[in-house]
Amino acid sequence: MNENNNLNYTYILKCSDGSLYCGWTNDIENRLKSHNAGTGSKYTRTRLSVELVHYETFATKQEAMSREYHIKRMTRKEKEQLIMRQNNA
Repeated sequence: MNENNNLNYTYILKCSDGSLYCGWTNDIENRLKSHNAGTGSKYTRTRLSVELVHYETFATKQEAMSREYHIKRMTRKEKEQLIMRQNNA
């Protein structure tokens, strides 16, 4: 069992066409598997395979959903900067 099962995640995937997809989940490993199996979302289904490039953890579903909303409002450049900051941390 995942020891972090009380966490919620906001994540960004990089799709095979180079586009970015943002979502939230409470099980990031299974969510990534479902995206790559073509059952994660309509958007990623046609852009397989996908790679997890960024994630953040939150205590509540509401916080994760709120962060997803804010990330989706960012420009692509802002999203890329967010991804780079995490990778350089």
